[in-house]
Amino acid sequence: MSRLSWSEIRTRAHRFSNEWRDAKYERGETQTFYNEFFEIFGISRRRVASFEEPVKKLGNKQGFIDLFWKGLLLVEQKSAGRNLLNARQQAFDYFPGIKEAELPRYVLACDFQNFELYDLEAGDELRFPLRDLHLHIDKFGFILGIQKREFKDQDPVNIEASTLMGRLHDGLLASGYKGHNLERFLVRLLFCLFADDTGIFDTRDVFYELIRDRTAEDGHDVGEKLAMLFQVLDTPEDQRAKTLHEDFAKFPYVNGELFGETLRLPSFDSKMRSLLLEACEFNWDAISPAIFGALFQHVSGDAAARRAQGEHYTTENHILRLIGPLFVDDLKAELTAIQKKTGATKERELKGYCDKLAKLRFFDPACGCGNFLIIAYREIRLLETEALEALYRDKSGVLDIEDVSGVNVNQFYGIEINEFPARIAEVAMWMMDHIMNNRLGLALTQNFARIPLKRSPHIVHGDALELDWADVLPSTECSYVYGNPPFLGAKYQSDLQRAQVRRIANLGKSGGTLDLVCAWYLKAGAYVQGSSARIAFVSTNSITQGEQVAQLWPRLFNDYGLEIAFGHRTFDWTSDAKSQAHVHVVILGLTLAKDAPKVKRLFSYPSTRGEPMEVGFSKLSPYLIDASRLQNPHVVVPEVARPINSANPIKSGTQPIDDGHYLFTESERLAFVALEPAAESLFRPFIGTKELVQGKVRWILFLGNSTPASLAKMPQVLSRMQAVKEFRLRSDRPITRRLADFPTRLNVEVFPVSDFLALPEVSSERREYMPIAYLKPPTIPSNKIRILENASPYTFAILTSRMHMSWMKTITGRLESRYQYSIGVVYNNYPWPASTAVQKQQIEVLGRAVLNARAEYPTSTLGDLYDPLTMPVNLRKAHQALDAAVDKLYKPAGFKSDTERVEHLLGLYEQMTSLFATKRPAKSRGVKR
Repeated sequence: MSRLSWSEIRTRAHRFSNEWRDAKYERGETQTFYNEFFEIFGISRRRVASFEEPVKKLGNKQGFIDLFWKGLLLVEQKSAGRNLLNARQQAFDYFPGIKEAELPRYVLACDFQNFELYDLEAGDELRFPLRDLHLHIDKFGFILGIQKREFKDQDPVNIEASTLMGRLHDGLLASGYKGHNLERFLVRLLFCLFADDTGIFDTRDVFYELIRDRTAEDGHDVGEKLAMLFQVLDTPEDQRAKTLHEDFAKFPYVNGELFGETLRLPSFDSKMRSLLLEACEFNWDAISPAIFGALFQHVSGDAAARRAQGEHYTTENHILRLIGPLFVDDLKAELTAIQKKTGATKERELKGYCDKLAKLRFFDPACGCGNFLIIAYREIRLLETEALEALYRDKSGVLDIEDVSGVNVNQFYGIEINEFPARIAEVAMWMMDHIMNNRLGLALTQNFARIPLKRSPHIVHGDALELDWADVLPSTECSYVYGNPPFLGAKYQSDLQRAQVRRIANLGKSGGTLDLVCAWYLKAGAYVQGSSARIAFVSTNSITQGEQVAQLWPRLFNDYGLEIAFGHRTFDWTSDAKSQAHVHVVILGLTLAKDAPKVKRLFSYPSTRGEPMEVGFSKLSPYLIDASRLQNPHVVVPEVARPINSANPIKSGTQPIDDGHYLFTESERLAFVALEPAAESLFRPFIGTKELVQGKVRWILFLGNSTPASLAKMPQVLSRMQAVKEFRLRSDRPITRRLADFPTRLNVEVFPVSDFLALPEVSSERREYMPIAYLKPPTIPSNKIRILENASPYTFAILTSRMHMSWMKTITGRLESRYQYSIGVVYNNYPWPASTAVQKQQIEVLGRAVLNARAEYPTSTLGDLYDPLTMPVNLRKAHQALDAAVDKLYKPAGFKSDTERVEHLLGLYEQMTSLFATKRPAKSRGVKR
């Protein structure tokens, strides 16, 4: 049966109002009233809803719902003239006794002559008399599966849908049905489940009824019936057999791409059939197509494989952070400006605006399950709907919507390396298309469904780093290149991925340390040449910090002529998936310099899990700071092998490579000495980042000065030496295997003979100051400590100042969100201030004041002292006095913010490196690629 048009439905509603205008009594007439009400829409009430549904109310009282459509509608009916406010409250009293999955979205209170409809999801209320039913009948479009949906991040219904499909997947997989057939089969089921509840299939629940009423309880014929259904969905109505059973004839033609391939049939049993029925009973019109990425992540179930691909799935809120400044914000502003105009000018520009939307092309070269494409499509359709409503709201009765709605899924292109998510992306795009068709139909009060599916999104199954993107979509036709490419760091990449990055970045055999995502930036830079396409990707924040900046950004700026149009500084990237991904990311929007906006937008996050604050600048640095005052806004700080600033060299501490056999806690050391008393003199304190910051105690068995005769008398020590030798021999690294011949030696040996300054390799992003301290021999620093021997109080003062901290926090790399102090990038390039002897003496005094303030708290660790919540007042004031004095060494007026400090330092770095390049060109070999 074909669906009625809205014109026919309104006519039926008007007739219904006239026939029931004298109805007054609740008993005896309610059931007839609602049977005929559902017939307005051509729906049999018996198929979807029940009368007098029993339910337990609060206090264990028995109640009966007048009419109940599980998961959708609850009706409380009263006699004419009764108080509908009480009826609504009575309806809500039933809720505690209704299963979570069956709670309705809509509540209708009615006394035959008046209707009060409550949309509990949208928070909308509608009141009108029976005589006006035809004017409001579109608000009951949910009976046909047509309704407005506002999808929310982390909606529990999305997780429940994922779980249902996961169980069905596992059941099919356990039966031996797997691989391509399983993936295609599940995608088709997803479409049918969604179509059954959202009006794609003309009759609601027709798929559910086919499985429930026309398959055997033991499940043996389910696969056969589904295969028949898929064939029917792939066949136009006029080409179907005249003898086709009505169970199948009522399904519409969908299209050949989704259902065209013949699949091997799965063998169902009673349990698997029950799982499918449970999925059918779920209310699929509540799920967001954008959640299908997370659904796939749960269904595929292989976390290790996802890690290898670098996959992360995304909330809608975070997707909007990318597509908003990339195109949505500009398009919204343009529409708002047009809406303020009048007459023929407004009409002409609205039509031009709709034509513009229909010509846009969107390309995600790492599309996964299509989340970014789906949300972008939704936003473009919302803009088109607003424009069309403004144009045709008064002409909708004589309008063919398909003639005026030009935006369609074929404007969207993607590349995905795995087949299953590529296919899910296609289906999810069609699902979003149907949702937006419903929305447009409601806006223009017409039915609007694009079945059969005449156009398809262009999702290519392949490796984006091997394919020529122009073969997917010529760049001259592309409007936007965007998405969420894999995040894998260099050490996590496969051999193939590492080789791809080297080739695309032209890094040679060294390969650099670029994240995998950098390959997408570089391919995109090459791709957009000669076009006006704009680029935006989500990336790990490492591409705006540390050594990667100097490897990536000169290529993007100089080779491809790109500019940063907008950027989001570091924030927490969360996932809609069951096992949520938490990654610290940035978003970079790029455009060719010729198309760059005058104002570049920078979004900063007071909290990495909060909402951003926006500021505009004329130029942005790849470190995501204001670069408008820099002579070269593209300046980057490369890793160099030694200080270019005449500072004393800094180095990392000792690295044992001993598998822990030479390392001891205090209790372990005491136990060892009890067995081997002669070894007591061989122990030295061993300090790493944790020990330095948290005040922990650790010891290392130091054998470097021991004689063979003394070692021979200590069997416990010899046992440890043997274990170390065997561990080194098992190594894959030749240098480590060679070290096995010298078990008394450590791999990297750094044994200070005088006081030294210790800087932790990693420090929490919460701290305003990185904890730096003086240590003394015989302490041995670990390789997790950066050390500076014979460091003067002046050196300590500068390194612990806010100027140096600001430089470090901006320029260094990060481990997750923690600062990772880089010698080659941060220390070796730091612009030290010019200072007189008197100024140095003043700074030294202020530096000692910091150390003296710490000394007042002998039982507190550096972690306690530099926690922003527990930092003592006198220590903070000592730092503030030092900060102010150091600031004045650089600029007499001081600085208002850390950003200003970094801008100033980068300007000094520019001057310093230009002089360095002039005076000492031979030293350029010290710069690492």
